[in-house]
Amino acid sequence: MSGRERGSRGRGGGGGGGFDRGRGGGRGDGPSRGGGRGDSRGRGGERGGPGRGRGGPSGQIYVPRDGVIPPPSQAVTRAEDQYVKSLSSAGLPDIGGLQVGQNFPRRPGYGTQGKSVVLWANYFEFVPPPDLLLYRYSITEVKEQGEKGKDAGGKKLKQVIRLILEQPPLHQRRNDIVTDFKTNFISRSQITNAELGALPRSIRYRAEDEDEPRPTAPYYRYTIQATGTLTVSELTEFLTSTNSNASFDKQPISQALNIFLGHYAKASSQHTTIGANKSYSLNQSEVTSGNLGAGLTALRGFFSSIRVATTRILVNVNISHSPFYNAVPLVQSMGDFSRAYGPNRVKLQVFLQKVRVTTTHLKEKKSKAGVPIPRIKTISGLAKMGDGANSEHPPRINGGFGSGPRDVEFWLDAKPGATPAEPAAKSKGKKQGKGTQAGAPAASQSGPAGSGGRYISVYNYFKSTYPTVTMNEKFPVLNVGTKEKPSYLPVEVCEIMPAQSSQAKLDPEQTAAMISVAVRPPHLNAKSIAEDSSGTVGLSPQTNVYMRQYGISIATKMITVPGRVLNHPQVKYKNNEAPFMFPASWNQQDKNRNFIKFNTGGSMGSWGAMMLDMGMGYAFNSSAQLNDTVSGFRQALVALGINAPAPRGSQIVHIAGPDDPALEVALTSPNQPSLLLVILPVKQAPLYNRVKHIADTKAGVHTICVVGNKFADPKGQDKYFANVALKFNLKLGGTNQTIDANKLGVISEDKTMVVGLDVTHPSPGSARTAPSIAGMVASVDKTLGQWPAIISLQKEARQEMVSELKMMLQTRLNLWRTRGKHAELPENILLYRDGVSEGQYDLVLNKELPLLREACAEVYPAAWTKKGLPRMTVLVVGKRHHTRFFPTAIDKDRMDEKTGNCRNGTIVDRHVTEARNWDFFLQAHNALQGTARPAHYFIVLDEIFTKRPVPGSFKNHADVLEDLTHNMCYLFGRATKAVSLCPPAYYADLVCERARCYLAGHFDMATPSMTPAQSDAGGGEPGKATASDITVHPKLRDTMFYI
Repeated sequence: MSGRERGSRGRGGGGGGGFDRGRGGGRGDGPSRGGGRGDSRGRGGERGGPGRGRGGPSGQIYVPRDGVIPPPSQAVTRAEDQYVKSLSSAGLPDIGGLQVGQNFPRRPGYGTQGKSVVLWANYFEFVPPPDLLLYRYSITEVKEQGEKGKDAGGKKLKQVIRLILEQPPLHQRRNDIVTDFKTNFISRSQITNAELGALPRSIRYRAEDEDEPRPTAPYYRYTIQATGTLTVSELTEFLTSTNSNASFDKQPISQALNIFLGHYAKASSQHTTIGANKSYSLNQSEVTSGNLGAGLTALRGFFSSIRVATTRILVNVNISHSPFYNAVPLVQSMGDFSRAYGPNRVKLQVFLQKVRVTTTHLKEKKSKAGVPIPRIKTISGLAKMGDGANSEHPPRINGGFGSGPRDVEFWLDAKPGATPAEPAAKSKGKKQGKGTQAGAPAASQSGPAGSGGRYISVYNYFKSTYPTVTMNEKFPVLNVGTKEKPSYLPVEVCEIMPAQSSQAKLDPEQTAAMISVAVRPPHLNAKSIAEDSSGTVGLSPQTNVYMRQYGISIATKMITVPGRVLNHPQVKYKNNEAPFMFPASWNQQDKNRNFIKFNTGGSMGSWGAMMLDMGMGYAFNSSAQLNDTVSGFRQALVALGINAPAPRGSQIVHIAGPDDPALEVALTSPNQPSLLLVILPVKQAPLYNRVKHIADTKAGVHTICVVGNKFADPKGQDKYFANVALKFNLKLGGTNQTIDANKLGVISEDKTMVVGLDVTHPSPGSARTAPSIAGMVASVDKTLGQWPAIISLQKEARQEMVSELKMMLQTRLNLWRTRGKHAELPENILLYRDGVSEGQYDLVLNKELPLLREACAEVYPAAWTKKGLPRMTVLVVGKRHHTRFFPTAIDKDRMDEKTGNCRNGTIVDRHVTEARNWDFFLQAHNALQGTARPAHYFIVLDEIFTKRPVPGSFKNHADVLEDLTHNMCYLFGRATKAVSLCPPAYYADLVCERARCYLAGHFDMATPSMTPAQSDAGGGEPGKATASDITVHPKLRDTMFYI
């Protein structure tokens, strides 16, 4: 679930224990960002026919129907090699500097290290005709006529654009025109200005199934104009050129081709789309869908996007799973929801907001073709106090928020000349039969004010007007109007329309259900992409008429690419003791199964355990058992090298729930030790968030949370204790593991500070006051064991560029001196920047880099800055991309035979990249299941590596940076696994997650403890977040408190 919109974000296998978000190495694809799983799980009947897979039951590979796996394109390889050769022959001294005409470093070569391997990539070659011209037009200012006319948006905008394109002469060119149904359309043939001028300046709205506009249908005005002609061959010529100084703006043609690619599904009645790139068939079997509970179903679809690479244009296609509302009577959906959440009206409103329903109480209306025309309403919420407050006769809500039909009354005008006992059942021109309207002045409904009328309940109105409707008095009344002009319906007359995606954050049970649908072996995902995506995305001329019209062809097979498998570094502990290494993981035990001590053990002051009791039963039979278990845990800490004194007596704190004031009283007691092992009764996010907020910001007490039944379980207890100890040692300032110094290159000289930077944004379901938050970590010495962090509120929500970057970096530089005990500031700063989309790469250079330089100029000696110090290298780390690789052969040295994924250490830097850019894909980890997702690293600035000689064991600077990034993935201190994301970026991500814990009331509005007022848009939301809300206590500020 993306943006960067984060809910619970899981990245690994089980590196850490307890509930303290222990994420180990593997992260595969997931439908949402939780769990560190893979794409989807293959279920019965999906394993393919005979001969389609080779190898063991789990380690199969994808083989196409004809059995032929094509080799990587030699033409692409030659072009890439020629480009690198042209750089060398040009004698350019600083190939890592900024390019002419571009902002980013030149690629210094392609990596050479590791074992060579051929891989499938989920790309298809896109071949346009050489003479293809695309004529681009914009449709803007689509607005309802009138002084207060509203802008058209969403489905209404899509229909308005459809109506515009039905006008002559555009209708005659319908097979030439493709559109995004928002602001642009592309034509294969030119539309003259005279033809554009002949179009009507406004158009009357008509629903898709209607023959004629309704009498009250509004007019929409719009502006349409030509915005340019695009010659596609100019793009292909640029991609095939080996001229290192050539430049070309690829974005306009890429955007136009993406509009072409997306039009097929957007225009089809058999598909639905989410955003610009995801499409789903509406005719899915149980094999490709799954019940998520609480009224939602997961559907399998495909992401598709145009990508450019050396010599060619490609279509990136990936599996996508999303939750959709069940197209059932609303009563049934509410029943499913109530079984999951109980009578929680706040959550119910969040669930139903913006859901489109058809009404069933009115006589069916049909088009001239005999097709039923649905009467569609959009739910704005449940009936509540304040609806229509400014109207002459505001509704009466007698039962409070979410009242039933007997408790919701609206004003109904009398017929002219009638007594109040003879109400007007319908008001001419006001569509009152579709819902019981309220809130407008009486004069606007049926006559002048004072002409008579009365209040009537929704129940009585429907009983008298639609006697066949049966209503449950306990069900809440729906508002299908607005807060200012409410219109009420009982739930019994509503059916949920199909093809509606849910943007709400899934709960843990739904996330698990989604994973059970989405996690599948890699070869099945490859098979679906290669063989099933065409009909949904429109990759075949047999199904997509526009491909024939435009003369475009798309290859029927995925491309193959050359890759390499890098060797893993040897992990070391105290006294250079080396554990036995499995692929991408290891056990912190020697051959006698004794614990190996941490590289540097931390020292604890006072500590103890606090068990929270919410009346759910005890994980321990007695206090003595609790104390014995804590004592056993202490023995494990000592065995692992932590200086842990005997713990204080364990505390048992009784609380009614996460918001119980007793929790804060206990945690902030002046008698608390400096570190608490907090034993939770259940794995519950609100309770965890509350503990962290109080302990980190108010009490200044380190906390490590574990779940009672896991901590008490003697089965596998040693391993569990060791996993929890990882976090103890990091919080105490220790270093868990290291690798050989020669594997860290320039960092081993102790003159390079490594920085991680990330920003988290409000997600669906967040309050309107939810802020964006930046998090930064930085190393303090060459061991890369400690990464103190700082958190900062962004000045504006959804602002990606870090506003307080200058201050944040200066605090890290200060810690380099104090915590790291360095006499001088670092000569080099290596920054891994997480969370930046491709379109924002240049903003990192234009907005953030100047702030970084200003920060350094203020604290570095003038003599250093004159010499160009500190040198900086900036890599943007991408993890929400859709590139996936699959093995083409069963080979234990190049493939994970257990899961069927590429082997850990797989790296790809050619054939799906552009020669002019310096980037690479790295899968450092082993995904536990599903399809492994590589991290993408894009170098936007390099002043460190290409300024130094290439070490003797490498052939070029690309080798150096790729190897260093891969090796660092073995230094994530919270796991005994290699992780999928380079640790500085990973740690920065965790810092942002911790900040979301502090502001849980802003980021997760639909919590059980919320009041109805808090859920009411426009009132009761949390106030604006301030810096004090996320300010970490001084006792913890310079530590890894976020682990």
